[in-house]
Amino acid sequence: MVGSDSKVKDIERFPPFAGLEEAQEKVRFFYSIGRERKMESKGWVGLHPVNNVVGPELSFARKVSGAIDSPIAIIKCAAGGTHLGGDWNPDEPIGFKMYPLTLSLIRSSLAELDKQKVKYRIEGFMWHQGENDMFNKDYMPNYGKNLKNFLDKWRHDLKTPKLKFYVGELCTKTIWGMDLRPRMYAISQGQKKVCREDALAEYVPTSHVGVEIGGGVGLHYHYGTLGQLEHGENYADAYLRTIGQATKVSRPLKTWPYEKGEKIKLFILAGHRNMEGERAFVQELKELKGKGSLLKDNSKIAYKYSLGGGYRKSEGWEPLGLVGYYDTFGPELSFGKTLGKKFTENIAIAKFTHSGSQIIDWTPEGSMAEDRHLYPRFISFIEKSLKELTDKGSEVELAGVFYHLGENDMPFHPYRKQAAKRLQAIITQSRKDLDVPKLKWFVSQQPPTDDKRVNNLDVVADVEKVAAGDKAIIHLKAFDLPPQEKKLMIDTAGIVRLGEFLADSYLKK
Repeated sequence: MVGSDSKVKDIERFPPFAGLEEAQEKVRFFYSIGRERKMESKGWVGLHPVNNVVGPELSFARKVSGAIDSPIAIIKCAAGGTHLGGDWNPDEPIGFKMYPLTLSLIRSSLAELDKQKVKYRIEGFMWHQGENDMFNKDYMPNYGKNLKNFLDKWRHDLKTPKLKFYVGELCTKTIWGMDLRPRMYAISQGQKKVCREDALAEYVPTSHVGVEIGGGVGLHYHYGTLGQLEHGENYADAYLRTIGQATKVSRPLKTWPYEKGEKIKLFILAGHRNMEGERAFVQELKELKGKGSLLKDNSKIAYKYSLGGGYRKSEGWEPLGLVGYYDTFGPELSFGKTLGKKFTENIAIAKFTHSGSQIIDWTPEGSMAEDRHLYPRFISFIEKSLKELTDKGSEVELAGVFYHLGENDMPFHPYRKQAAKRLQAIITQSRKDLDVPKLKWFVSQQPPTDDKRVNNLDVVADVEKVAAGDKAIIHLKAFDLPPQEKKLMIDTAGIVRLGEFLADSYLKK
């Protein structure tokens, strides 16, 4: 919630959020941020980045302010490395004693508004925390109990019995989402239980947002700049839904592009961060020479999708086009265009991605983190897509699954070691469950992380070996994409080229 490992100067690298480095003078801001060295506003000021760090309040404020007429004010109290069980404990706070500090901050800031004769209403409380509780043997199993008490005490102390809480999911895309999977899961279960049982508490998914790329292998512990900006938008979207002001974009296929009885080839796109398109931005696509047509809906190709593990889903079949939740897009646009130019048969595309997942989440057995298990949802998504097309009177052929190998698995030694084996298990079981024994899987692989900590594992050779033993597994080495700025992540030009590469590879085969 502080915004650790983000930088104001990096905002310009992410076009959807351009301008958020500037102050938002019309938004009142009262804050205390930090642990030993606290940065405090000492009164109401215009909203601005504090200490050259990007907090979620920046994008939250801009989105909410753009959607409602009323002015807004934000009170922020945050400190990294603190516990709900200790620092934030309402009954017996220890350490940095964040609960009494925050209560005092809120009361003094509201008293200032009263003094200025400014009318106000407390609208909501955004909470994002939990990583540090998972390191304490007493705090971790009691997180849900502690969170319930925390919410109750706020409502009592602020005399707001109907105060709405928005509880942000811990990001499973960070390194902790892998090496501390059981602990992260325990905290998430406590959070979800509270949100299920408290009608005024909403669980806000955030595991699909961008995450900072670190040195060495590339994995990181924090959102970083992009993730913080998207994090704030998640809270804004949740709040706007609460008050009935959510922006809903309707993208119906006005005319069904296929005649009854015609044959359709259905292409399934699946994967993680790059198949979702985490760092491919519409604003940059507009600047790519010769790619302008990708900005327009293609009504000749029916498109169905589930992105971010279900964070955004299509309403039935839509025209192939821009649907990403943060002005992002994936390789489906250039994939569809390339196929459409060289292919005479009817095409439909269904895309299922979760950028916050690892390959283990796609395996038939999954992991102990049961609510992160994607395989059943993935198979159901394909089955429903096939049935919907068939019900419209079409003869449907499943042309293949195009799966881009998990980026986060490659820098994490235990997951890289198991990647090919897990991939083979997914393919084998999917053929049985879909009753397509020779279902083709086109497995694309970007150059895996090059670092001494993982280079003793030749994951390219491992996947090659799997493909060599199965003619219906086509291993596609996406090794000639435009240079990427950061490890793991393919940027706008690379995502466009990846889609073209996948389509060209299919046509050649």
